[in-house]
Amino acid sequence: AEKSGLSKKDSEKALGAFLDTVVDTLKNGDKVSLVGFGTFEVRERAARTGLNPRTKEPIEIAASKAPGFKAGKGFKDEVNK
Repeated sequence: AEKSGLSKKDSEKALGAFLDTVVDTLKNGDKVSLVGFGTFEVRERAARTGLNPRTKEPIEIAASKAPGFKAGKGFKDEVNK
């Protein structure tokens, strides 16, 4: 809020609206790319067999979707300065 010149309340609203938009876009199967920052996307996870940590019995883990983020070159470069 301090760096943007916005009030804390307005900053929270703006960030909330941004996050809602990213979530809605990902739910629709699309990517969100922010030039110089990175790309948010949905990654498919295949079904697999896992182990129950308590009993060591094999269990089936269903296929699922997970959010992913790939940092852009500009962002990586800034972090590594």
